[in-house]
Amino acid sequence: MARLLVTGGAGFLGVNFVRHVLAVTDHRITVLDKLTYSGNRVSLEGLPESRLTFVEGDIVDALLVDALVQDADAVVHFAAETHNDHALAEPAPFVRANLVGTFTLLEAVRAHGVRFHQVSTDEVYGDLALDSPDRFHEGDAFSPSSPYSATKAGADLLVHAWVRSYGLRATVSHCSNSYGPYQHVEKFIPRQITQVLRGDRPRVYGSGEQVRDWIHAEDHSSAVLAILERGTPGETYLIGANGERSNLEVVKLILELMGQPQDAFDHVADRPGHDARYAIDSTKLRTELGWEPVHRDFEAGLAATIAWYRENEDWWAPAKDATEAFYAARGQ
Repeated sequence: MARLLVTGGAGFLGVNFVRHVLAVTDHRITVLDKLTYSGNRVSLEGLPESRLTFVEGDIVDALLVDALVQDADAVVHFAAETHNDHALAEPAPFVRANLVGTFTLLEAVRAHGVRFHQVSTDEVYGDLALDSPDRFHEGDAFSPSSPYSATKAGADLLVHAWVRSYGLRATVSHCSNSYGPYQHVEKFIPRQITQVLRGDRPRVYGSGEQVRDWIHAEDHSSAVLAILERGTPGETYLIGANGERSNLEVVKLILELMGQPQDAFDHVADRPGHDARYAIDSTKLRTELGWEPVHRDFEAGLAATIAWYRENEDWWAPAKDATEAFYAARGQ
């Protein structure tokens, strides 16, 4: 698989994957990205031009997708609309990108016999009770609770159907919440970090007791590469690093690491249908493919992420005002 087509490669998880692959392999990569508000061409600067080609375009453009897929050995599909708050406000773009876009890619890889990997989310499984010891497993039934997770679940089901109906060489991964460099400021951790950097108070939905299972973007990237190279076509793999923490815990740790009082944040109106807890059981990935996370120390990973945002204000500042205006209009 010397030639990879990476959709959404200018977005957060996509760009971290591209950087990881170029650092640890000899693969050549073509990035296809629409450059919506969450994609940033600057994030790919400094990478070797001899091994990286960038194409600005839409994954629902069947002619463009077909032309790019026929020159690839494998497709890694990151491109998606992902932000729950935007999905609640306007779900149509999520249906178009996540469902129609995935269908368009599946038809292209089916036509050309190309290996395909679908990057998905643990949110397709719904949520778990805060006091439950349970974790998500590959065989759990889908139970999405938001327009975002419903469109991702639908896309995943398309992949599984194309595997069974057409013999597609495809895999699917579901990952817990990721953090690290190059993440848009609308997301939970970078939003809180950039609030503090601007001298403002972080904001926490509702009680803040909701639990997320955090994993560093580099660990997510190495897991996806392991699945692409060694995963069994037709199989699903869950990616997680045993990083469960409540939103309150994360905000307080950010404040502590940034030298602020741990109570220097505000509670705001909760998100409709806010999932209580996500937790991943990644045993299959670890035992079958031999993958292990590198960033096991969440506090150290968070400190490094804070340092990146502190040192790269030129990267995130242009999007900050519009992001906060969106939240302010919703009292968040």
